[in-house]
Amino acid sequence: MKKGLFFIPVVIAGFLAFGWVIMQLWNWLIPDIFHWSKITYLQAMGLFVLSRILFGGFNFKRSEYRKPPFGKSKFKEKFMNMSDEEKQAFKEQWKERCGK
Repeated sequence: MKKGLFFIPVVIAGFLAFGWVIMQLWNWLIPDIFHWSKITYLQAMGLFVLSRILFGGFNFKRSEYRKPPFGKSKFKEKFMNMSDEEKQAFKEQWKERCGK
């Protein structure tokens, strides 16, 4: 219970600090490089949310995020239970798909 009460303010503080870092980096680099205007803190937070939606979603678990399907135990179990002929046919099918 105490971990949860400590964890929530830390996450909120990190989220707010990250918005400040985005604003500072933008205002330091972009106006000089591209001659665009500086942004406010709320605009920086909007950029952060937009970039998470467009490029990363809101899945912050790195262990499961972008993990190939071959690393999952369900796939390994299915592959290990195949006969040698089925394994060879599967490998050939993937070679055709990948062009190798």
